[in-house]
Amino acid sequence: MLASFIALTVATYLACRRLYLTVNHPLLNVVALSAGIIIAVLAACDLPYTVYAPARDVMTTLLGPATVGLAVPLYRHRALLRSHGLAILASVGLGAFLAMLSAGLIASLGGLPREVVVSILPKGVSIPFAVEISRIYEGIPALSAAFVVATGTLGSLLGGWLLSRVGIGHPVARGLALGTVSHAQGTATALMEGEQQGAMAGLAMILAGIFTAGFAPLVVRLLGLL
Repeated sequence: MLASFIALTVATYLACRRLYLTVNHPLLNVVALSAGIIIAVLAACDLPYTVYAPARDVMTTLLGPATVGLAVPLYRHRALLRSHGLAILASVGLGAFLAMLSAGLIASLGGLPREVVVSILPKGVSIPFAVEISRIYEGIPALSAAFVVATGTLGSLLGGWLLSRVGIGHPVARGLALGTVSHAQGTATALMEGEQQGAMAGLAMILAGIFTAGFAPLVVRLLGLL
């Protein structure tokens, strides 16, 4: 059963990836579509998620090596770091700050409880960063993780399309934007656009996590959440 679920997941991913690359439509997001198909198969076979969980755990262990593997395209395009280093730091730093501040302002104006506002602040970074930031400022870590997943899915679905609509075509700019606001899912989308985009998205994902952790005390204070 374990091998079957792993094979099903890999086959579903490859099929969805080929469909996305062929049709090139933003709504045919590989992650979202693959997850939907797996959920549909489990529901059709009347199988609980706990049956699928062991296969998920095996594949999740590969996330670490996959993240480290992002260093390969980054190394190949290291010349971009030398030529755009300051712009990269400034854009990712500003993007991370504004992502937190805007999310907090909207949540606060919507009358959401303090715990929920704090939980939504780190929505644009990967789950390990978001959970710890949420815990430090007395948010709800599980809710922060849910916001991270929702943000990544939405960003990977619409991020590339929105960038194209506003005329942003430079590979460095597209990669930085997707990695800053949509973390790993945005990085996966960027990699499908090209190696430069993927390298910059991977770098932005890491930098955004660091910047978000650094800006968190300031944003929490500005929003009056202390």
